[in-house]
Amino acid sequence: CPVCGQTFPSTLAVCDHLQDSPCARRFLPTPSAFRTPQKSPDRPRSAHFHPKSGYIYGFNEPNTFERMKQHEYEPQRQENVYYPFSGRDEWELGKFLCDNFTQSEINTFLKLDWVNSRSQLSFRLARDLQLQMDAIPKGPSWHCTKIHIEGYPTRDPIELYWRDALEVVRELFGNLIFAQHMEYNPYIILDGPEWEYGEWMSGEEAHRIQDQLPEGATIVPIILASDKAPVTRMTGDLDMHPLFLTIANIHSSVRMKATSHAWACVGYIPTPEFLTHSDFHSVLEGRLWHRCLDIICSGLKVAASIGTFMTDPNNCTRYTFTPLAAYTADLPEQQMIACITKSASPVTMAELNQFGDGVRYPPHEGKITLQKLYDLCASGLDPWRLREFLAAAKAAHLNGVQLPFFRDWRFSDPSIFLVGEILHAVLKLFFDHPFKWCKELLGADEIDTRYRTQHKRVGVRHFKKVSHVKQMTGRDHRDLARTIVATIAGVVDPSFICAIRSLVDFIYQLQSPTFTESSICDMERSLSEFHRHKHAILEAGARRGKSKEMDHFRIPKLELLQSFGRTIRSVGSLIQYTADVSERLLITHCKVPFTRTNRQKTGFTRQIVTLLDREESSRLFNLYTLLRDKNFSFTNILSEGDVPQHSDPTLDWVLRTSPADMSRFQGPRVVRNLFLKGLVSDDATVAFHLTIKSDFADKSSNYLATTYILPDFTALLEAYIITACDDSSRFQARSLKGWLKFRIQLQSRLRPHNLMLSQQVQALPPSDEHPFGKCDVVVVQSTLNSESVDVVQVRAVFALSPRGSPLPVGLSMPLLYVQHFAFTGTPADQPDVGMFSLHRKFVNNPDGSVSRVGSIISMLDVVHAVELIPKYGASARRDVTSETCLEVYDDFYLNNFSDKEWYYTMNHEFA
Repeated sequence: CPVCGQTFPSTLAVCDHLQDSPCARRFLPTPSAFRTPQKSPDRPRSAHFHPKSGYIYGFNEPNTFERMKQHEYEPQRQENVYYPFSGRDEWELGKFLCDNFTQSEINTFLKLDWVNSRSQLSFRLARDLQLQMDAIPKGPSWHCTKIHIEGYPTRDPIELYWRDALEVVRELFGNLIFAQHMEYNPYIILDGPEWEYGEWMSGEEAHRIQDQLPEGATIVPIILASDKAPVTRMTGDLDMHPLFLTIANIHSSVRMKATSHAWACVGYIPTPEFLTHSDFHSVLEGRLWHRCLDIICSGLKVAASIGTFMTDPNNCTRYTFTPLAAYTADLPEQQMIACITKSASPVTMAELNQFGDGVRYPPHEGKITLQKLYDLCASGLDPWRLREFLAAAKAAHLNGVQLPFFRDWRFSDPSIFLVGEILHAVLKLFFDHPFKWCKELLGADEIDTRYRTQHKRVGVRHFKKVSHVKQMTGRDHRDLARTIVATIAGVVDPSFICAIRSLVDFIYQLQSPTFTESSICDMERSLSEFHRHKHAILEAGARRGKSKEMDHFRIPKLELLQSFGRTIRSVGSLIQYTADVSERLLITHCKVPFTRTNRQKTGFTRQIVTLLDREESSRLFNLYTLLRDKNFSFTNILSEGDVPQHSDPTLDWVLRTSPADMSRFQGPRVVRNLFLKGLVSDDATVAFHLTIKSDFADKSSNYLATTYILPDFTALLEAYIITACDDSSRFQARSLKGWLKFRIQLQSRLRPHNLMLSQQVQALPPSDEHPFGKCDVVVVQSTLNSESVDVVQVRAVFALSPRGSPLPVGLSMPLLYVQHFAFTGTPADQPDVGMFSLHRKFVNNPDGSVSRVGSIISMLDVVHAVELIPKYGASARRDVTSETCLEVYDDFYLNNFSDKEWYYTMNHEFA
């Protein structure tokens, strides 16, 4: 049986069993990778699960929401599901006040005459409301453990606020909201002959672990994340070090969104001030951190060793094991986790003088670290004689932590679970080093000018100044990398450009959600290309320290990149482990709740824990009351045939089961599906949207020609009408309506089941603000060859008025007036830049003047919105602005890196 694993003598017997047993009523979601269509006929896709995983041992244990029915006040909720609140209205008011107001603000609100004259609330003070909120069902409880380190006092007592991580995992594993997004079995996807790596369950490590577990066991892979963050501004010097947890059974597209609540905070690691010599602070903080992880994760360690039974969202009991699958952290924290010094890599055997040499070193397995620690202790050194022990440890590239938390956690190896982290290890690396090298060579004024004069596109960050920015977000780093290659072209040596371009190639390839052996090799080839050309960076004098040039690439983060290919094969794509989520969690679980505390050093953590506990409980109770109020089942709410309509699993569930209650829940804005109501291209791969009301109407062709300064518009429109229908005379005088913009939406090529956010394409007429208009560039199907494409600038968006005789099909669709560019070079012609070169097309007029080549096409011919970067040459013109750059320059690069989808398209379809 594919559900419970019971053995039968024949296929027919299995079918009979599935018809009559509880297995027939259990929805087991198929991994999305199984449903991905094959890319070409010569690369068939096939998939199979691990043959001895994921058995079911029972069907009657309660899931997360059913356990809430075991609460002490459940008898009262038989009459009033909102107890201790009087009803839904009072519950919603209480939840709103607790989620948004401080205690004093709640008291002020409750004293208003307006409140007292309109309702008789069951709570009159904030304290009463808080007691009622504490009476609703709660999840895993918080504990406070005092820790004392003998002989090393601290300024304030050390208090660890924590929850049993195993109990938190049970809550996540049994949460009904994630039922459609769960994976329980390792599997292999074959894309042609190649193994495809995506989710953790598709990686080699999942199969290695499953092979060592008892038959029928289910892996619950643990993902941890942590980072230290300041919570005070300007003054106060207070920080927090939270530990977050999720499970890799939940699909990455769900757990990568902080609003999905697939992550839970399981502890706040104390950050005390030790009253001892500063040389010992880091080792004492590291030992305290590992001791705290021992406390928080003790249950997970036991479950990883001997297993434990858990209930999934469908009430199926599974025999589970909990290895540490991944840990998201920045480089300093990775070194602290791996118990090694800054002069060694946390994941490979490379040491400081080997960093950046382009060699792939063996993994630094946890057993190597443990053996070094054993040898140190066996030599007679007392780990608490810090000066002697620390000196010996550093000689072995250890940081002095004597009891690593992973020492007794089965299947948990730092060389595997310390995954490559894109935000800190890659994008921050780009900003701190390659971008700085480019600034050194171009100079502050030149690089600022080039970034400032690039064409502004809606939804894309436009930089006015980049040379003196000290701190940027991860999104800013991405946008800097997006245009850096074309920006520096024409100034620096081709080998220097090649080094930068290959590193940006590596960054884009690394962010793919799926990999095969071929794509991993392509990614590693890009990194090798950087190392082949990096000498040009030193020769140009671009790598500088604070006072002088540097002659090496001993950059720790650069060394980490060498291990990324091995990590992808082990644990799947790295984009799913990005710290973007944990960075957001630092805001929602530290910085924002801190503003609602008394901000005193000795008490703010306890207050934050209380606030978050109430917030989490109220969120679950809000769903629970909806289930009870509507008499919905607590299992099997949706079927596999239900395609998600919302990116947030909670909102998608509510949208399908009780749309009228959507207002009770908050979440990210839904991605609007233009394919449902918009115009769709002939091959159904592109959707378009125009507003119902046009920006102008009942205008003649001469009006457009004059307003948009398009002298050939009238003649081109007449020719287009003649071509589109036989009896064209009836439509030549038809009035026109028009728009200043339209939207285009694509199906994701990287994630075939997802829709992309729509992109706005502008076509503004000339004005005082935009002297030449503001017009974006798109790729369209060629009118001469259906197998090729053209790059055009959209100058006007219009349509013939529907009033009058019915329009033929060729004239009923919106039209575009576009001006053309010609391809003048391929990536092979300029391999250092690796982009197509374009030149604006001109035509010679009879009077000797020249004008741009224009044409009229159907809007449905548009394939993709793209970005052009001017060829600046040795120096950018200072009289050009972002409003005029596409009009003043005639030669451009077609930017491969405008977005990840276009990068994939350029490398797999248009290359």
